[in-house]
Amino acid sequence: MSPYKQVLIAIDISDEAKQIISKGQALAKCFQSKISIIHVVEPIVMENSYDMLNTLPLDIEDSLIKRAEEFITKIKSDFSLDAASLIKTGSVKTEIFEHVKAENIDLIVVGSHGRHGLGLLLGSTASALIHGSPCDIHVVRICEL
Repeated sequence: MSPYKQVLIAIDISDEAKQIISKGQALAKCFQSKISIIHVVEPIVMENSYDMLNTLPLDIEDSLIKRAEEFITKIKSDFSLDAASLIKTGSVKTEIFEHVKAENIDLIVVGSHGRHGLGLLLGSTASALIHGSPCDIHVVRICEL
């Protein structure tokens, strides 16, 4: 019996996501697991002040979601990846954990730049997931290309 039946690959929409997809795909192949991909768009909070004009387009979150959809479609094609994909809006940690619980995910694959010092103190997505995940996590060290 495979220890990992459901692998969730959590990505951003950057070229670095390819490294995470590659590692997640290899792990899923090794364990003969199903793969799903998640990207979370964090809400944009803008201060509403009378002396400042709102310069961001009102539909920026919709634009970010559309960009993420296009990116995931392309990356799935590039990797010939048969995977479910999900784009959520909200807190990255919360949305990923809710999906993990709802879909009985066994393993999360996420990337990390391996920051130290102040960057580590301020936290990162990988750090947030590691400290509270209901399942195993595989952290892929992102190599600068």
